[in-house]
Amino acid sequence: MTQGGLRSAAFSALNARAFYGWTILAVAGLGIFASGPGQSHTFSVFVGPIGEDLGLSKAAIASAYGLATLAAAFLLPKMGRLVDRHGPRRMTVIVTLLLGLACMAFGAAGGIVTLALGFGALRFLGQGSLMMNCANLVAQWFSRRRGFALSLMALGFAASMAVHPPLGQFLIDQFGWRVAWVVLGLITWLVLLPPVLLLAHDKPEDLGLRPDGDAAPAEGQARPTLDGLSLREGLGTPTFYILAAGWFAMAMLVTTLHFYQVSILTAQDVAAEIAARVFPVSALTLVLTMPLVGKMFDHFRTRYVFAAGLVVMAAALAGVTLVDDLASALIYAALFGINNAFSLTMFGYLMPRYFGRRYLGSLQGAGQMVAVVGASLGPLPVGLAFDLLGSPTLTLRLLAFIPIACAAAAALFLRTPKGVTHPHHLE
Repeated sequence: MTQGGLRSAAFSALNARAFYGWTILAVAGLGIFASGPGQSHTFSVFVGPIGEDLGLSKAAIASAYGLATLAAAFLLPKMGRLVDRHGPRRMTVIVTLLLGLACMAFGAAGGIVTLALGFGALRFLGQGSLMMNCANLVAQWFSRRRGFALSLMALGFAASMAVHPPLGQFLIDQFGWRVAWVVLGLITWLVLLPPVLLLAHDKPEDLGLRPDGDAAPAEGQARPTLDGLSLREGLGTPTFYILAAGWFAMAMLVTTLHFYQVSILTAQDVAAEIAARVFPVSALTLVLTMPLVGKMFDHFRTRYVFAAGLVVMAAALAGVTLVDDLASALIYAALFGINNAFSLTMFGYLMPRYFGRRYLGSLQGAGQMVAVVGASLGPLPVGLAFDLLGSPTLTLRLLAFIPIACAAAAALFLRTPKGVTHPHHLE
């Protein structure tokens, strides 16, 4: 049987059991998991071995990583346009193939220049393109339940946080860091290529279906057309810039807390073993609250849910400065987990919600670029505070006003642009 025949048979068998969008959701969740080699939590276990082998300081590696992340951000709008032109399935296959190759090439890095190029490729393909393509797939297949679906998809990120760092450490211990990256590339191909090739389809309309499994039009009735603004039209609306400001703030400050969390807590005389307990508590809270956050986006006015996520971000920034014992550390850990649940859900949800599905790839590419730029610049203010002031407390509390301002702008001014249909209860 040909690949096309296998795909048709798989679709018929699975769609007969349940709405096929749930299969798409499972594939996209695997994609988020497979983006692990391009994520910060995987790189963290490689910094020491790479530095020792190449004779590079942690500062040099961190600089290469930050600059590569920043450079990769500006390629994402091009990827978004390619998704609009060729479809998320085809581009996911291409990105997965390239991500596997980038992993293998990264294992051959011989100095700071090739290391930076490797970082750039992995960040662009994994953290940027693959996550964007997966969110695009889910957004095409779900509308009324999009928030819930995207929150389930993002559980793949939590799974990657649980699997990729210990897997990377095991491979380093057994084979060295260079072979470890070759193995990670092969695993990426094995995990993601078969389900994408066999099961992924770009849009429900291509198969005579509707988003969420809603009834398809009767024979003889006109098929509904996709609505949505182009990137140029979206950039002409205040909505885009309110969303972009919130995304920039969220990505910037989430990255800051991930990057400096242990340093902040130990600087406040919190024991190292207590600081280490923050991570699993945050991860567990993330898993438990993410579906709830997704349902909030589906059932309440979007601008208020978006604003609530930004307020939680501000609370986490202020809260980390108040940690001084185990009890306060656990409260902060839970708060930061809720914050991550908001951030991981909103990036896939808000673009199709406010701009439609027709040119979703281009708009997601622009939005993802803003977020990645924020992530690349985020740790700088706190790093300067450590170096110049000796403490990041005041800086963190001042930074908390940024998401508060973005939350106020969202609650007061965020509206759906003209020309895009939307469920009225969300407006």
